[in-house]
Amino acid sequence: MKTSALLFCFTAGSGYAFQSAPASRVVTSRASPLHETKADLEDLAKKLNPVIGYYDPLGLGGSRFAGRSDEFTVGFLRHAEIKHGRVAMAAFIGYCVQSFYRFPWAMTLDGASFPSLALSPPEQWDVLPFAAKLQIILFVGYLEFYSEISSSKGQPGELKHYCKGGIPGKYPSFDANPHPVPFNLYDPFNLHKNMSKEDKERRLIIELNNGRLAMFGILGFLSAQKTPGSVPLLNGMLEPYKGEVMAPFQGDIDIILGGRSMVEAWHLN
Repeated sequence: MKTSALLFCFTAGSGYAFQSAPASRVVTSRASPLHETKADLEDLAKKLNPVIGYYDPLGLGGSRFAGRSDEFTVGFLRHAEIKHGRVAMAAFIGYCVQSFYRFPWAMTLDGASFPSLALSPPEQWDVLPFAAKLQIILFVGYLEFYSEISSSKGQPGELKHYCKGGIPGKYPSFDANPHPVPFNLYDPFNLHKNMSKEDKERRLIIELNNGRLAMFGILGFLSAQKTPGSVPLLNGMLEPYKGEVMAPFQGDIDIILGGRSMVEAWHLN
């Protein structure tokens, strides 16, 4: 069942978003990686999906968050989508890989093995030691913190913040890190350092579409497990999950409220 579900998602997705966008729809004469206004968002939306185009039912594109400029708002929105797409792609691939593959080496210093393949990915997370979960969260948190302290004043990589005229989605290098880091997060082997602006824009369009599809994919997996029948295409393919998707530390640091866990108390309210 699990094999059928994952093979279906790979084959269905490969025909749509996981492919190169036509160059005629992507490459423009100015090839600017920065879109600062709502009009630029509308132009970008047509390149991402000519059929749907610009879709913003909540009007976020012109909302000017906290009374700030269009540059601030659009930079925030674009960076948020790129970042969430990247996280979703990692989650989708991770879900597929850990459904079929188990690292053969020990997971902890005391020799404990990685979770069994008999468990679904969310269940594998639940049985991880609290220290392992904490290491993952702290590492991701450090990457987030490092990217946010970049500014136009010459901090890491002298990269402008995406809300202050910088390029949404661009991650700073580790060159200014006090502790030497041999590889950068993006392009660790400098294979794309001479890439043209046109190619960068084309690849970013592809990345955005892939990220959007991955968001649907990982949410589909979790929804199908947590609420059987909610994703008809996955009916009977995934085992139900009895845990709490939105409580990653349940059982580790539950807050007791009136004799109930934090999750139980939230449901009662």
